[in-house]
Amino acid sequence: MAYRVLVNIRAQSEIEFAFEYYQKNSPAAAIRFLEAVESAYRVLSINPFFQIHYRNVRAIKLKQFPYSLYFLVDEKQNRVRVLSCFHQHRNPTARP
Repeated sequence: MAYRVLVNIRAQSEIEFAFEYYQKNSPAAAIRFLEAVESAYRVLSINPFFQIHYRNVRAIKLKQFPYSLYFLVDEKQNRVRVLSCFHQHRNPTARP
């Protein structure tokens, strides 16, 4: 059963901010970052049942980048809602 991945505005702006950061330093890294995000979306659309971090919020780590996507799963409507793209070296109390 495929899940539909929806990205909220906060997560989208965090992804764009990270992309712009990588773009300034290495355009190739920026492209790999977007590919890692897209890969995570594909994984979530197939199996979104990763470890719960807080209440119903789950997380998936991006491969080769220090970011995690935090998300909620709506099993009734087969949807995954991405809440945040959080840099893992930031203050953990700032997590969504």
